[in-house]
Amino acid sequence: MLRIIDRYLARELAGAFASVSLVLGFVLFGGLMADVLNRVARGRIPAGLLLSQVGLRSLDALSMLLPLGFFLAVYLAYSRLYRDGEAGVMAASGVNNGGFLKPVLWLALPLMSLLAINTLYWSPQALAKADQMVREANRSLLVAGMEPGRFVDLPGRYGVIYVGEMSDDGTTFKRLFVQHEKEDRVDIVTAASGKLYADRQGRERFLRLEEGFRVEGSLSAPDFRSMRFATNDVRLPDSEEGSGKRAESLRTGDVLLASGNASDRAELHWRLGIPISVLVLALLAIPLAHTRPREPRFGAGLIAVVGYIVYSNMLAAGRGWLAEGKIPMSLGLWWIHAIVLIIALLMYWSRTRLPRPKAVT
Repeated sequence: MLRIIDRYLARELAGAFASVSLVLGFVLFGGLMADVLNRVARGRIPAGLLLSQVGLRSLDALSMLLPLGFFLAVYLAYSRLYRDGEAGVMAASGVNNGGFLKPVLWLALPLMSLLAINTLYWSPQALAKADQMVREANRSLLVAGMEPGRFVDLPGRYGVIYVGEMSDDGTTFKRLFVQHEKEDRVDIVTAASGKLYADRQGRERFLRLEEGFRVEGSLSAPDFRSMRFATNDVRLPDSEEGSGKRAESLRTGDVLLASGNASDRAELHWRLGIPISVLVLALLAIPLAHTRPREPRFGAGLIAVVGYIVYSNMLAAGRGWLAEGKIPMSLGLWWIHAIVLIIALLMYWSRTRLPRPKAVT
């Protein structure tokens, strides 16, 4: 009987987790897509890297999605059991409090292992690969979408660019035409040849044009000016400097473990805390889902959301305190997990204990 109930509870948890993760995944994917599209529109990331950038950065976002998804799944699945009276029937059939905990552990332990591998290795490697792809793309006009023989919109600007021939690596070209508009002024540049280069810091990109003409003026007045040049540099939109993440977030777990830097050690404590938070949040969700008759339906749900926000913000603040040396590194973030775990156990005990019988007078 217990094995059938265990499978039923595990199936309910798995279904709730899949549904919640699907919804959160759509929200996450939409946010990532909007962010990358914004950078593409500003010319910071080549359009050809749109899907690869979203895919690689999604691995980093899983560290936030999976703990929250499992927390909500446990709460929603078990709160439905209490609301529909199934939990009471199970308790009357001999399912004790540990019977509700066992299926949670069945799903939490594999999820914790997956998150540990992702946060320590897959996610930093994916972010580093995404940055490398953008840096390499910014050194090639081919990857930036400027194909020979085609008119291409200037990234982040109002205008077009055309090149007749281009080298295999996309750094040199011949027969270039650039037309740029700003308000009522137009700027047209032609060149026999040229090349793409970056400044010493690698942040700004330029097209060095050779043997060409430039015509500029207003469309509303006949005041066009023409000039001929031997060399002329045209600045392209700023390249993307990276994923915007801290440098330590691009390092794998073994590198962080071998490092003695405070920021690296704080980052390691943060990453180890992500899979631990799955189990802590699951233990917190079980007593929150335990509702008694006539209790508000969404009261515990609001407490659950607030509890998750406070817990995650405490971990983020603790990482900053560790990096700044405000708390000892030996303490790490374990004290935050311990506080939330004690609160979860106290709530679990208070929710599941039976009241003492009153003396009859």
